[in-house]
Amino acid sequence: MKRVIASLLIPVFLLLPGCGVQEAQEQFFSMDTVMSITVYGKGAAEAAAAARQEVEMLNDQLSRTDENSLISQLNAHAGDGTAVPMDADTLELLSFSKSVAQLLPGDFDITIAPVMDAWGFTGEDRHVPDDDTLAAAMALVDSNKLLIDETAGTAQLSEAGMAVDLGAVAKGYAAAKAEAVLREQGVTSALLDLGRNITAVGPKTNGDPWRVGVADPEDDSQYLCILSLEDQTASTSGGYERWFEENGVRYHHIIDPKTGYPADSGLLSVTVISSNHLLADALSTSLFVAGPEEALEFWKSRDDFELVLCTDQKQLIVTEGLEAGFEFRGEELGYDYQIARR
Repeated sequence: MKRVIASLLIPVFLLLPGCGVQEAQEQFFSMDTVMSITVYGKGAAEAAAAARQEVEMLNDQLSRTDENSLISQLNAHAGDGTAVPMDADTLELLSFSKSVAQLLPGDFDITIAPVMDAWGFTGEDRHVPDDDTLAAAMALVDSNKLLIDETAGTAQLSEAGMAVDLGAVAKGYAAAKAEAVLREQGVTSALLDLGRNITAVGPKTNGDPWRVGVADPEDDSQYLCILSLEDQTASTSGGYERWFEENGVRYHHIIDPKTGYPADSGLLSVTVISSNHLLADALSTSLFVAGPEEALEFWKSRDDFELVLCTDQKQLIVTEGLEAGFEFRGEELGYDYQIARR
């Protein structure tokens, strides 16, 4: 297996269970990344296995590269008038994604798939597309043409060539569903590392919050800061995750729906912390595209998430809701930080 950097969110200072505390861990590859689910308490092994099964089932439903998935069926019928039956999970995720596109127009759009394909990010042939190819792909990007009928339980894409890619939200949804499985099993302490999404279920078994490190985008072996999490998800997006170089220029995979090119917003990474798993995942991508000023303005308008913004000027911007459990470690790496307040 190729070496995969799953995340720039790294669990640190993990609990060393005391005598009598059961621990179980499932490590696996799903949704194009390495994942782990660590569970503590009675029945830990069974609960961890059940949570893994839930994630893998969702991957089968949501992957657009699996021709048997619901998303592949939706994409295959683009423009032919077919309303494709969806299960409740997939329909919920499509509806949520449309709502984020309306909330942050131009910064987020799951119909970006044709543009991702034009750049070759779906496969191994990554390259800068020519102007005509990119223009044709951009003409297919429009969430308004994703039609959802929640009563009938169907979805359709109204124009031929359109396609949905749920990569910006699938891991957040998987975290929510996996946590629900753990809760049903009676779990009160667990840590889910689903790639670039870390979910803390409850506190550690000694009652302390989980400690999670946000790594330096330029060197993932170094921490910029440590955060305290409990019953929250932290999701990170950055241009270092998938990229290629052509003619001496580096191009990353987070595409700006307004331009069709990799986002150039002045940010190296965005970490969103929220009790809403889906929101954390979607906002980490969309606010990376938006840039620091728009990201902070959006944060000021809401009270359901916090932010760690890493700028290309080597500055860390941390919103005030994280201040109590925040530990800065970036000084020796040339970073400084500030606390953003409403």
